[in-house]
Amino acid sequence: MSEIAATKRPAEPDWLAMTAEELVAYRDAENLFRASPAVRPITGDPDPGAAIGWQELALPGRGLPVRVYRPSARADEGARLPFVLHVHGGGFVGTAVQNDWVNSHLAAQLPAVVVSVEHRLLDYRTALPAAVADGWDVLQQVMRDAEQWGVDPARTAVFGESCGALISAMAAIRARESRQHLRAQVLVNPAVDMTDTMLQYASVTQYPHTPTLAVPVLRLFKRLAVTPGTDPRALSPLYADSLDGLAPALVVVPTHDPLADQGRQYAERLRAAGTSARLSEYPGAGHAFLSVPGMAPQAEAARAEIREFLRASLAG
Repeated sequence: MSEIAATKRPAEPDWLAMTAEELVAYRDAENLFRASPAVRPITGDPDPGAAIGWQELALPGRGLPVRVYRPSARADEGARLPFVLHVHGGGFVGTAVQNDWVNSHLAAQLPAVVVSVEHRLLDYRTALPAAVADGWDVLQQVMRDAEQWGVDPARTAVFGESCGALISAMAAIRARESRQHLRAQVLVNPAVDMTDTMLQYASVTQYPHTPTLAVPVLRLFKRLAVTPGTDPRALSPLYADSLDGLAPALVVVPTHDPLADQGRQYAERLRAAGTSARLSEYPGAGHAFLSVPGMAPQAEAARAEIREFLRASLAG
């Protein structure tokens, strides 16, 4: 069997009728597809100036893999680098490998150490708090062991996409509550509303069935994310009690995305609270466009904007 045949994308399931077993089977097949070299024309080639590898972290009560990106060659060998925590999108599916293109580029060009969290994925037994905890715990461990990682904890940023942007936004809020200073947060097509208003935005009505995100997927995502009896506002950065004093934000919004208005409203709320927030919209781009540069020409400009925002934010 050829590599391409072995990694053929699974068929679109009936999202709301999936059993627990079907969800896991779909996720495994989809992540195998996303991690395959055969899809590099879609997901983009890594920057040759970055070294990429997996590392297992021992976190409280569990082990967790992270994908680490470092610049291959440096003129200032031995100096500590900025640290960027990245969280991939997908929620109940997804892998850090799908973001090799953007993360390797940031590592090589900033330069920085980028650590992408292979967080626990949502399913019928694992809700969103587990993924939020994974993002926070990896952030804490790397900052605490900064010397071992070769990073400067005073130059730290969080960067997430979709559900990963929610996890990153929650980490930024928790960092403020813990009196830890982050330099920046980058939130790309963020999902920041897990409440009953999640599907009531104009952008959902305008773009309910796009190639990369549709309303049935959002319904399943919310069902898995919020267990019965949980206050969904506790998992929704948009409804946080306070958004003042947070790290400056770059909120990247593709306009042809059901979640576009969530990103717009979050940037507005950040500004209203006194937190610096730049809203950057990419006309014609769809959800998850940064993960598919081979299909979305806007991804190149977005990657450059993120790089320059982080470069300015993480300057020594």
